Amino acid sequence: MFHKSTFLKGAGVAATALCPGGASSIGPVAGTCSTGANNGSMGEKQRFRKMNLLLPPVKLLTKRRCYLCIKIAVLVVVFGLYFMLLLRESMSALTGSSSSSSGSSAPFASSSSMPSFAALASRAGVAQKAGGKLDVMQDRRHGRGAGRHGNNAVGAEGRLPRPLQMAAVGGKQRHPFPPQQPPPSDGSNHSTLNPVYEYSDEMNAAAETDFNERRMMLWNVCADHRIIGKYPPNAWEFFISPGHGIAWCNIFKAASSTWMYYFNILGGYSVQYLQRTKASPIDLARKRFPRPTANELNDYISNTISFLIVREPFERLLSAYRNKLEGCRNKYYKLLGEQIVKKFRKSHPLKGAKAPHGPTFREFLQFLVSHYRSGGRFDEHWSPVYSFCTPCSINFTLIAKMETFQRDSEYIIRQAGLETLLLNKMPRYKARWITNRSASDTRNLIPRYFAQIDEKLLTDVLEIYQLDFELFGYNSTKYYSYVQSPDYG
Repeated sequence: MFHKSTFLKGAGVAATALCPGGASSIGPVAGTCSTGANNGSMGEKQRFRKMNLLLPPVKLLTKRRCYLCIKIAVLVVVFGLYFMLLLRESMSALTGSSSSSSGSSAPFASSSSMPSFAALASRAGVAQKAGGKLDVMQDRRHGRGAGRHGNNAVGAEGRLPRPLQMAAVGGKQRHPFPPQQPPPSDGSNHSTLNPVYEYSDEMNAAAETDFNERRMMLWNVCADHRIIGKYPPNAWEFFISPGHGIAWCNIFKAASSTWMYYFNILGGYSVQYLQRTKASPIDLARKRFPRPTANELNDYISNTISFLIVREPFERLLSAYRNKLEGCRNKYYKLLGEQIVKKFRKSHPLKGAKAPHGPTFREFLQFLVSHYRSGGRFDEHWSPVYSFCTPCSINFTLIAKMETFQRDSEYIIRQAGLETLLLNKMPRYKARWITNRSASDTRNLIPRYFAQIDEKLLTDVLEIYQLDFELFGYNSTKYYSYVQSPDYG
């Protein structure tokens, strides 16, 4: 028989062996440890849980590292492509600049590569009489224009020297034609400097022929009217970029919006910025291309490709009227419109009829005639081109026209080696609106607006703009079929 105290002592030893922590009491349930032992075990479990929360699982850590590596790889590829694109454009621009300047100190070809006046005359169907000699105006700035003939022909005094002799062409006296011609990009063909764009040699040849004929016609008309050098160059309206070798006389209402956009790109503005900004394009351009002085114009124009873009004179005139004065919608011209109505509206509308808000087209033309005869200075939107850009005092390299605007603009861009910077940079919707909609709409409205005037007023207006019609080869006689009889109104 076992004694009770001996049994309890043995049970205590067993409990001590079973329960960690040295507890000597048995829990309320047989086979379990005391409360102190249970608390120790729970503490260990909580510590393990905290460690698991602080240290993410191995699988999750691996996924995050993979995502991070993928992001870094994508960024490296994107920046690499962007850097390669910039490098490619820079190399293309450098190649174009070196090609256009090789063999000459300016972006023109040497005189040996320029077509002779005899060749130009044969293109126009005029044969050169045997023994006839063509005298050309010499470039008097030998230091900057060496190796090139006819570069604006502006003398040291800032005046355009007049031709000394006449040339016998086609059996009658003709005037010498400045030989400055649009040069090809290289000596053999007219392939583009940038192979990305498709290019047509036929289109280039047609454009070059038209440019030569336009210059020949202009200088003959200038000489026939004895106005070579009559009007001093209007340097105020020029945009000159010596770094790109290009100079443009801005004729308002003749694709000026398009080339203002191009010059803003040349000035360093991004396409994205130009699309979202509300600033005036001409204000942006003038920040990068300040108005030159007369001396600066004389210095720069002999070393640049100079051009202007002309438009049929009465289409330009009607476009300016509709945009600035019709209905007095333009707040900047509202005061002028009210003055025109007050001075030239003689009759009151019929009973029940509503008087037009703003001057009519007839009243606008009466204002122009009166302003011209009083010797007043015209607004730039309807100023005649012969006195505004003075093409008889500046030997422009190229004369572009609205009727062939897309082709002529691309020719100018390629001759200046600016394909990479300008071609295909204008949004399509903007190009369509500028070059197609405005021109075609105005052309279709010509008969309706000119039906408001009579022959006498038309003759008076032609006194102002007839020279523009002749200089640029436009027909003015068709307008007599649109107007009313002389006793109209």
